[in-house]
Amino acid sequence: MPDIYSFLQTVRRLCRSLARGAAERMCRAAGAVITVVSVAAVAFLFWAGYAGAERDAAPAFYEEGAGDRTLRPAGEPAAFNVDPVSRLEVSFIAGSEQGRRFVGGLWERRIQDELARSDLEVETLTREILMHTGQDAQGAKHSGQKPGQAGKAIRYTARDYEVLLKIVQAEAGICDEKGKIMVANVILNRVRSSEFPDNITEVVYEKSQFSPVSDGRINTCEITRETIECVDRALAGEDYSEGALYFMNRRGSASSNIEWFDRRLTFVKEHGGHEFFK
Repeated sequence: MPDIYSFLQTVRRLCRSLARGAAERMCRAAGAVITVVSVAAVAFLFWAGYAGAERDAAPAFYEEGAGDRTLRPAGEPAAFNVDPVSRLEVSFIAGSEQGRRFVGGLWERRIQDELARSDLEVETLTREILMHTGQDAQGAKHSGQKPGQAGKAIRYTARDYEVLLKIVQAEAGICDEKGKIMVANVILNRVRSSEFPDNITEVVYEKSQFSPVSDGRINTCEITRETIECVDRALAGEDYSEGALYFMNRRGSASSNIEWFDRRLTFVKEHGGHEFFK
């Protein structure tokens, strides 16, 4: 019970922290959108005024004075002075087709930038939640077989996550989804075991444990979308390994290694060309 209470408290503090961060980001995004809408509204009002001035141009005229020009309706006294150059600039920006397109282009680019930034922030928040809790809503819905429940959640860094993706791709790239998840399960089981290092990176790079590390394939493999999904599911708790700590491909292993597995370890199950032991 103390462990569950402590975990719930941690999740509560994390959610409050993320909520504050999300609120700040939403405020910034809202401010940017309001700015853009304001610019568009001003541009529209200038355009409307420009169009109205064109319709009412017949009864109006310019009156030359000593050094200035006054625009006023016929038969009425002059009310204000207008700089023709300034009016021409405003008319070009707000009234011309080119000006409207220019303002519209700025508006569109600003909105696209804000949307892209919001998408990135959502993705970052999601990854932070996964990295802090080690839980995901996907669960077992991807598999026809009900998976076992993994042990305690594992804390991991971005480096650990990248290493886990690489070793699963290198070891099980041609396997089906379940085969990929089981290889990830073995790595995570080792992290939980007192017989191995307590983090993913050190487990994977421990001497003479995984052939892709020894021959360098771990650094050249191309990680697929399926591998990413399978690793995420394993981190979320989807587990078919039954506690296995070792696996091997009998057809691709040296006879001395096969003998060591058969003599020293307990066979658990076989799937996708891999035999799992503990």
